[in-house]
Amino acid sequence: MNSNSLQTPAVPTNIITGFLGVGKTSAILHLLSQKPAHERWAVLVNEFGEIGVDGSLLNGQYSKEQGIFIREVPGGCMCCASGLPMQIALNQLLSKAKPDRLLIEPTGLGHPKEVLQVLSAEYYKKVLSVQKTLTLVDARKLTDQRYTSHDTFNQQIAIADTIIGNKLDLYRESDRASLVDYVKHQGQKHANVIFAEFGEVDLATLQGPIASLPCQSNHHHDHQVTTSITDDIIPQCGYIKAVNKGEGFFSVGWRISQEKVFSRQQLILLLAGLRVERMKAVFITDEGIFGYNLSADALTEVELDDCLESRIEIISDSIDASLEAQLLDCIEP
Repeated sequence: MNSNSLQTPAVPTNIITGFLGVGKTSAILHLLSQKPAHERWAVLVNEFGEIGVDGSLLNGQYSKEQGIFIREVPGGCMCCASGLPMQIALNQLLSKAKPDRLLIEPTGLGHPKEVLQVLSAEYYKKVLSVQKTLTLVDARKLTDQRYTSHDTFNQQIAIADTIIGNKLDLYRESDRASLVDYVKHQGQKHANVIFAEFGEVDLATLQGPIASLPCQSNHHHDHQVTTSITDDIIPQCGYIKAVNKGEGFFSVGWRISQEKVFSRQQLILLLAGLRVERMKAVFITDEGIFGYNLSADALTEVELDDCLESRIEIISDSIDASLEAQLLDCIEP
């Protein structure tokens, strides 16, 4: 028998990237809802913060029994330290899931070019088949210099095979044309621009080989990262806090013991009033388990099947010192 016939086919792999609050997780959830029933999919999620919330949000809506396997890499950019955190998590995920497709979501403040370089290393060439890279963009942000002058924002567009103008329902008439024009100057020549609402991306968007892999680049950026506490034992006080800083933003997050039950109504009032760049959370409340997602546009809430503990992660250009006390005040007596 030919030994080549025994080789496992390379796993189709897509990077789905985009800046903070653009709707990457919503797009991934929509793609997962289209997964063929007989297939096994794996999702590798990187978060800027130390706590790790996306994994809980995804696991609260999809499970291994449905053929979906989730793995998180919290604590900044997963391609740092020569890609070691990413490679360890990726190898473990591939071994456990044995997936038919792999989706990778780098943090909105991460550098997708370096992630692609890790995936194109010699070791992975027989393991992974890198396919189209998708970048979600909120075209309204093209009028904000904080975005257009940010290296990560532009790199996400520059590496994409497909740019998805998400949140189309909120655009002004000129926003679509602005994005098409911006991609002409910042994107690859072959890049395709499409538009979507609520991250509703068709499964066919994933299919097809990546047009080109990036050249090697030096990876210098300003992460100041604490040791990850995503698996640490929560102390007797009932919660644990972590902070991170990099790319011009701060993150602050908490893991809270499952014994602490939150008032859903108090939580919603607190979360809706936050003035931050990004917030994601899962909470055990007096009315059930819920996931929360806050961007500049709205606070959304979704009921979850389960979670092991409450978690919240906030990204902003500054940290409100009173936030911890406000959060703990929402715990039921």
